Amino acid sequence: MLPTFQWTTFDVTGMLQPDWQRDVLEMADRADFRDFPPTPVITREAANVRRISRGRVHADQVAEGLPWLRQLYRADFRDLAERAIGGPVAAARDERYGAVLNVQRGTRMRFECHVDSNPLTGLLFCTDHDRSAGGELVFAHVPEASSRADIDRSCSVIRAQAGHLIFFDGRRQPHYVRPLTSGDSVRVAAVMNYYTAAYPESMRPAELNRHLYGDQ
Repeated sequence: MLPTFQWTTFDVTGMLQPDWQRDVLEMADRADFRDFPPTPVITREAANVRRISRGRVHADQVAEGLPWLRQLYRADFRDLAERAIGGPVAAARDERYGAVLNVQRGTRMRFECHVDSNPLTGLLFCTDHDRSAGGELVFAHVPEASSRADIDRSCSVIRAQAGHLIFFDGRRQPHYVRPLTSGDSVRVAAVMNYYTAAYPESMRPAELNRHLYGDQ
């Protein structure tokens, strides 16, 4: 069987400023930690899942507290995104969802089973997690997967390595992040939305913004 999912990895450690991990972890302490409902349109959670516990540092907080990350997202990381797909790529015009931090603390938190609404996602791992630590990013090989169990039956698994930036198209492959295995562990990843001429930002589902920001 031919592989159904692929990603591109760049080691960008040399592009990051000194003490970048310290700055990111300090910002992660300010995350919005709570139980979030499944996200309309893109969720692939099982029907009985009502809430998923996780943390989010929103894009406006990233822009204010980690301006270097916002700049990389819009410039050097975008250039790498273009190299990854071999064509023009645009950062989000709407500052609310351009670059955010996803944060997990302890063993109760994970990230939702979902598909992406944007054609290219950039993800910078900000913490390291070995094979036994949990926190893996898991992609289903079967587009019809609609739960953690479905995804885990046949999947590609990516372990976090700090300073590595990956790019992928997650619109067809449901994916999620597994819980950590230690109560005192923290996982942080910067997630960045990118768009293309064939799939511009204007195609982002309006229902997402209504759910996330209360847009009318």
